Amino acid sequence: MTSDSPGWLRIAAAEAGQQITTFWDGGRTAQQALPASIPRPALRAIHDHHHDGWDYRAELYDRVHVRPLAVTTVPRRLTDSPNRQWFQALRHSLRILATVSTDRRTIEQSNLDDVMPRMLGEPITTTAPAPWVTAHGDLHWANLCGPTLRVLDWEGWGLAPSGYDAATLYCHSLLMPTLAAQVQAGFADALSTESGRYAELAVIAELLDTVPSGTGIDHAGLLRIRATHLLRRAIPRPREGTVTRPGQT
Repeated sequence: MTSDSPGWLRIAAAEAGQQITTFWDGGRTAQQALPASIPRPALRAIHDHHHDGWDYRAELYDRVHVRPLAVTTVPRRLTDSPNRQWFQALRHSLRILATVSTDRRTIEQSNLDDVMPRMLGEPITTTAPAPWVTAHGDLHWANLCGPTLRVLDWEGWGLAPSGYDAATLYCHSLLMPTLAAQVQAGFADALSTESGRYAELAVIAELLDTVPSGTGIDHAGLLRIRATHLLRRAIPRPREGTVTRPGQT
């Protein structure tokens, strides 16, 4: 509780001087740069503290009175079923977001140059066919609320390949085929283009880079099937007993 109404307190910690600036300052810069028409909890206050070689940041947000649509990033069920109006609101919010000017980046080109050929094999184009636009950067179902749309967790917002948010949401929907089809249809204008295909491959590569190899994870298998479909060729199989490096998605 705050002095006037309920709030939500987020605490971040990092060794002194080791903060990843993009994520450390994401909440603050989102509050400063993003229009209020994008439905998200407002940031009320920030307090920084240093103690014993660690930096701490407390961020106080407005409380959101609707629930996230999932408790995991790749759900097998949702807490509520988003309707047509909800998807329209999300599409509208992402269109507004894409127009915001920023020099922040959700993902670096150098990371894509590394992870895409490593996870997807060759030949692979690692350069986007269209200019990058501003994105949320982590658009999965645990960061989306319903039945009224609210978008949470803006720590990683910034420039990304066109279609990146739609591709991220689609790739996090694959364990629910009906939902995945709904996302694909709702964002067909973004995903059915060459830019959307590139964004989807970029997201798949990042996600595959975060899972241990050789474990038979259902989601990883579906991502591999999807990549094979998009590329019209098989992609390299991870070696048994190795663990890929974490990505940013």
